[in-house]
Amino acid sequence: MSQQKADILAGLQADILRLQGFKTVQNTVLEAGLGPLKHAFPNATFPLGAMHEFIAVRPEETAAAIGFMGGLLNLLMSSNRAVLWISSTRMLFPPALKGFDLSPDRFIFVDVQKEKDALWALDEALKCSALVAVVGELPNMSFTHSRRLQLAVEESQVTGFLLRNQPRTIGTTACVSRWQITPLPSATVDDLPGIGFPKWRVHLQRIRNGKPGTWDIQWTDGRFVPVYQPVFTIQQTQQQAG
Repeated sequence: MSQQKADILAGLQADILRLQGFKTVQNTVLEAGLGPLKHAFPNATFPLGAMHEFIAVRPEETAAAIGFMGGLLNLLMSSNRAVLWISSTRMLFPPALKGFDLSPDRFIFVDVQKEKDALWALDEALKCSALVAVVGELPNMSFTHSRRLQLAVEESQVTGFLLRNQPRTIGTTACVSRWQITPLPSATVDDLPGIGFPKWRVHLQRIRNGKPGTWDIQWTDGRFVPVYQPVFTIQQTQQQAG
């Protein structure tokens, strides 16, 4: 492909992204911390001012999704703005945020009794441009409701995270991305399992104008880094078998 054609295609893609509400926002901390995930997003830029959906079918996936979102929020919260966390059955233990260098006092927790109240609170919170992000724990979401949320963030430029814990049906939503995070065993420290850096298998099932994929990721020193499986030689394998 000639350079002229490549420039034309790049310009058309930029126009399409702009018409779809995608706005490029410079966040050098976020871009530097995404690691291999960065190239899955349009223009290699994580979509801010957008709704991101996380599907968690099992309890361990819920915990993994919350941990992964903790890493994303760490990269987003370089400013002094707060995060609002809304739920009718909150799964997060606030002191655990410190594991991702997040201060719990920068989070505002809204716990309600009913899902419909959580949806209303989420809809209203996403309109508040004073927030850096809003997290909503809602198992079920219709396309109509998700479209309303997406329109709200496109206007306010607040980034929304929707954690769908054990949904009755998954269906189609208007969210820009859909993720499923599964836990991986962390590295042992002094022969003690489970206390190393958190690891996940990250499934980016859908990303508007991006490239879905699957990565094994570890959260280390304030960034996402790839996890490489050890490669054993034939001799090592034979020695282990013996």
